[in-house]
Amino acid sequence: MASFTQEKPQNAQLHKPWRFNSPFVQVLLVGLVCFCCPGMFNALSGMGGGGQLDPTAASNANTALYAAFSISGVLGGAAFNLLGPRLTLFLAALTYPLYVSSFLYYNHDKSQIFPIIAGGVLGVGAGLLWAGQGAIMTSYPPQDRKGSYISLFWTIFNLGGVIGGLIPFTLNYHRSSGAASVTDSTYIAFMCFMVIGALFALIILPPSKVIRNDGTSASRVIYSDVRTESIEIVKLFSNWKMLLMLPASWASNFFYTYQFNNVNGKLFTLRTKGLNNVAYWGAQMVGSLGIGYLLDFSFTSRRVRGLFGVAIVAVLGTAIWGGGLANQLRYTDGEWTDLIDFKEGGRYAGPFVLYFSFGLLDAMFQSLVYWVIGALADDSEILSRYSGFYKSIQSAGAAVAWQVDTHHTPLLTQLIINWVLTTISYPLLALLLIWAVKDEKTLVETAASAGEIDIQGNIGSEKTSV
Repeated sequence: MASFTQEKPQNAQLHKPWRFNSPFVQVLLVGLVCFCCPGMFNALSGMGGGGQLDPTAASNANTALYAAFSISGVLGGAAFNLLGPRLTLFLAALTYPLYVSSFLYYNHDKSQIFPIIAGGVLGVGAGLLWAGQGAIMTSYPPQDRKGSYISLFWTIFNLGGVIGGLIPFTLNYHRSSGAASVTDSTYIAFMCFMVIGALFALIILPPSKVIRNDGTSASRVIYSDVRTESIEIVKLFSNWKMLLMLPASWASNFFYTYQFNNVNGKLFTLRTKGLNNVAYWGAQMVGSLGIGYLLDFSFTSRRVRGLFGVAIVAVLGTAIWGGGLANQLRYTDGEWTDLIDFKEGGRYAGPFVLYFSFGLLDAMFQSLVYWVIGALADDSEILSRYSGFYKSIQSAGAAVAWQVDTHHTPLLTQLIINWVLTTISYPLLALLLIWAVKDEKTLVETAASAGEIDIQGNIGSEKTSV
């Protein structure tokens, strides 16, 4: 196969900080789409029960959502490669306001049919959205700044959860501590944000039009065909790199059910749940920025940076789940009748710190996984498949988790399962880093020995098999 090198136009325009076709601005736009759509969805879910007193309807809707997501997630990379980012993300974003409208309907008619159907439709849309987001976030940035760009995305995305948490907190602030479900206006506010998010998707550029500061295209993409994508999807399930990521993928949304329904949903008053969401998603912003900095700047060696990140997340994860165990032992029967309000000071402090820490760990864990995915390749076509696989397995785990809770599995058992799953993930991610991730210098040397590097040191971008 003939090697070739990308042209590097010398243009002062390339160094303008807010150039529209820069990776920075495009990742920023994807962050805004996710701020408005999954960010607001997270704020609603984080209240426990989708803002309803009885979480059964939300649990069943979320089971349908994540079951569909587990299929569409692995197909989402194919959709991205066939349709491109703009159409993929726009169609996906439209499914979010549909889902929220089903709970507006449920406020007046207690039939679960609409929420469950809307959950399934959102599952399809979410699979498309997250595969596209993953491909853009991991392939557009330069290799030495992927952690920073992941942090940028994660911060903007979780700001949606922060703002979204303020919506139910503000609109339900003066309601009684025993108030059941959120108001219609809460759901309508969420829907408005989500429609705006869909519109943001229409201005996202395809990879071939995104130019890095050094003049190279973010990714060389020739849009694929159905046959090729079908074959590549099947190959993912025998790819040893993806198999090592299975526990981390399964665990990374599994804990949401426990945290949302059985910590925030059970312990706090309605308005305090909204305030806790502000803290939870705010903690994610802090966590993603911290781990992103470590993964990009802590050591010269990319592999060592990754291993250091795994070690940091493992230590924090063990400490935080240990705190969760201490809290859970206070209500092993799953009953908590004396709801905690944020104005209660000392009584509120401990559970608040725990819930904040859960958000911190979630962002660090998922940012780490995305960074590892981004280190495995530098091509949006490949990374869209990897990201789709990750989201597919993640969503299958979430679908199981929602049914585990619906069938009233003891809360202590749920906590232990979550703790074990995340703990198993750490050594497998470390092995993946040791075996599959090369340092930047090694990549250049390999390309040079293969004749894929020109006299200026520019690596050719022909794709290798993975």
